[in-house]
Amino acid sequence: MRVRRGVLAPAQQWAKLKPWERYVARIHAVVLLRPGVVMCGESAAVVLGLPIFGEPADVHVLDTPTATARLHGGIRVHTTHADRAIVQVGGILATSMIDTVIDVARSRHGAVGLAVADAALRADPDLSVETFVAANESRASIRGRRVARWALHRATALAETPLESVSRAAIEWLGFEDPTLQVAFRTGGALDRSDMWWEKARVIGEADGDIKYDGSLQPSAEAIRKEKDRDRRLRHHASGIGHWGWSDVARVAPLRDALHHAGLRPVAPETSRELLSLSTLLGRRHASGRDRAPDRETATGRRD
Repeated sequence: MRVRRGVLAPAQQWAKLKPWERYVARIHAVVLLRPGVVMCGESAAVVLGLPIFGEPADVHVLDTPTATARLHGGIRVHTTHADRAIVQVGGILATSMIDTVIDVARSRHGAVGLAVADAALRADPDLSVETFVAANESRASIRGRRVARWALHRATALAETPLESVSRAAIEWLGFEDPTLQVAFRTGGALDRSDMWWEKARVIGEADGDIKYDGSLQPSAEAIRKEKDRDRRLRHHASGIGHWGWSDVARVAPLRDALHHAGLRPVAPETSRELLSLSTLLGRRHASGRDRAPDRETATGRRD
């Protein structure tokens, strides 16, 4: 299988890769052919350990201001007259965490920008929403500035996975109130932490990633049993509990139904344009498997 001209991979192994893993391989192929190239945008996000969605079409690289921005052979060259901080990770050069977050938030779907900003805050406790907002506003170029504001102002390290980040975006666009994140409830000797909590309605929301039930961490039956026991404890504190996964957010209606069934009611009209674009995005792409790595994308002591 030709990854790029001059870079080959065994076809059987390539076929087994998930979309985001193929994208990682394509980035490494570009680095092999162009040593010293600087990754930016979604490609820099990969290098920095931030989430991506599916397999992006292009590898994004940053060139000198005198170069020509262009797309050729799956490599999209970006140029800028503004300074970009460059870091090295595993021998690969990439734009800094702050610059990468701003670039993605300015150029990609709002839910993607939010997931990347949330992940950056989890990865580096020295970063903050104020840092992102200031960096976005201080750039000389206004292109994408207004678009980025939506994600950057809502970013939080409390959203522990890309699914939680994307769910928060969908919940807002469905017209529901913003939840409080990571609220703990004690029942007897057990302490359970919810993904989302709506205090007025006494509703708990749980964004359950595929890994929870796919058997990779524990037998599926055991995972289901633990969830039922946990829900039984949480019902001492909540009047309703809603569970959803990636496919529910992608189709939108199942997420809406789960929240309604749990007892939550919208407080604002739905934003159909954003919901449709989110459904289109997730219909062909799930978030990268980086939310599967407990040391990078989930907090210590996470129940799943």
